[in-house]
Amino acid sequence: MIPQEVQKVLAEDRLDQACTWIARLRSDALSDADRRAFTAWMSESAANRQAFDEMAELWGDLGVLSRFPLDELYPESVPTRKRGVSPDNAPSRPSPRHSSRPTPSAPSDSETSRWYLPQWLLGGSAVAACFGIALWVGNQWFEQAPLQQQMYTTAIGETRTVSLPDGSVVQLNTNSELIINFSREQRRTQLLRGEAYFDVARQTSRPFTVAAGTANIRVLGTQFNIERNPDNTRISVTEGVVAVSETHSASGLQPEAVKLTRNQKVSVSGSGLSDVARTSPEEALDWTRGQLVFDETPLNEALEELNRYLKVPAAAASDVREQTLSGTFELTDPENTLSAIAAALGLTQDNSDPNLTLLSPASN
Repeated sequence: MIPQEVQKVLAEDRLDQACTWIARLRSDALSDADRRAFTAWMSESAANRQAFDEMAELWGDLGVLSRFPLDELYPESVPTRKRGVSPDNAPSRPSPRHSSRPTPSAPSDSETSRWYLPQWLLGGSAVAACFGIALWVGNQWFEQAPLQQQMYTTAIGETRTVSLPDGSVVQLNTNSELIINFSREQRRTQLLRGEAYFDVARQTSRPFTVAAGTANIRVLGTQFNIERNPDNTRISVTEGVVAVSETHSASGLQPEAVKLTRNQKVSVSGSGLSDVARTSPEEALDWTRGQLVFDETPLNEALEELNRYLKVPAAAASDVREQTLSGTFELTDPENTLSAIAAALGLTQDNSDPNLTLLSPASN
């Protein structure tokens, strides 16, 4: 394995560890041993601290941090009336200039009741992120700026590249509609229909979210593709880390959430999240090159993609819906592409309905 691949594997492993710590820290049964182990893990390296910061920021809007014991883990996240003045009865904080970096050793049992995180964490970006969230939720320190809303659409056969105010770039596929709502504190978008590829400018203090069907997508700065279909929404990541969750779930259950990294994809539908699968930039971004690439793709899924380009949509008969298709097809002439798919699978096209083309087995 080459050095770059080793570094990438190590980085992903740290992100997984950070996610595990988030799950443990929000547990109702957080023990003193958990706290000591967490402190030791954070003390091991700056990379661990960075991974935790990124995951804390990334998952904040998904509700994962809603049960964090912030008053214990981040004592200084509680605002005071005057800047620089400690709360009553709280131990004074030593000057950073004279403080020394703590060792990974765990605090003694006698110290557990007044346990604090190391100085570098209390003054670090994790606290800043949590503090920022607390201020935003409480709306105590500043008024929210008005939203800047804009809608972008494409017609059938049209694609469009859109530059957003934050420096992000979105490529809209044919027959798509995107709404953006930006303010000083948030970057919210909604894909109402179609497909879009996002190259998001990194802003750790202002996460970027996308609502698409039954899926919520949240990132800090990365590259990913969203394909919204009538029955599901598919998310493919080509760079960075993306958090995907359900918008809702069955009564009494928490919505599911999953973390995607480079070359991973997932589908979200009314029945929940699919298993995470492998993908590639070629597969995720074929439409940006004017092509459709299928690799053992069920016919009904292939037609869902092709229908974005067809003036008259196509469907597969029930007995051939799951027949798989492989190959690369050009999008310059979608109707001809439909004929090529039918020929490749030995199917006939029924055009008796002017509003639908039905693919069915050829008669003997």
